Amino acid sequence: MTSIERIKCDNGNVYLVSNGDNAVLIDTYRESYRDMILEKCKTKKVSLIILTHGHVDHIQNAAFLSKELNAPIAMHKGDYELTKDNWAQPLSAGSLLGKIILMLSKKSFKADRIDPFEPHVFLSEGYALDDYGVPATVIELPGHTKGSIGVLVEDADVIVGDALMNMVYPTKSPLYCDKENMKTSAAKISALGDVMVYFGHGKPVKNRNW
Repeated sequence: MTSIERIKCDNGNVYLVSNGDNAVLIDTYRESYRDMILEKCKTKKVSLIILTHGHVDHIQNAAFLSKELNAPIAMHKGDYELTKDNWAQPLSAGSLLGKIILMLSKKSFKADRIDPFEPHVFLSEGYALDDYGVPATVIELPGHTKGSIGVLVEDADVIVGDALMNMVYPTKSPLYCDKENMKTSAAKISALGDVMVYFGHGKPVKNRNW
């Protein structure tokens, strides 16, 4: 039976999606949490590290965990540029919440380094994770970034990265590089029906009309 373990890291989340002893790790959060995340991963055979998008708070531990777990890194090609420069895709915000998050994000982009790494796998719509021991499928969710993705697990749960957020309340991503794509991706998640939504930030909730 497939399970999703939410590894809470400050105001962010990392997910260990497991099927028996096999697992994939989704996102890696920040350096200060890398040892804790590594210990959680050691209980499983992690065969792939998936990055939902390229912002530092999701990829900062990618190089470290890939080396320690001997696991390849996978992401969408649209966000490859962000692994080199988090400023490569300018962000906008409309709401007060979005403007606050954007201000904090800009500080992080300026101050936080990313250990260099090269993705081993580029993901796209419909990419199946069965070869990594987990019955799940990649879905493309652009808008927050060009290459934002999610992972649909057995048509029952969806991990959406920052395509949606629940930092204060559940909502469409309050900051985005493309507002219209962000709205389209939110509608795509709504169309998945009665699934549990797992966010990059905040507690999971039942799916709704985003």
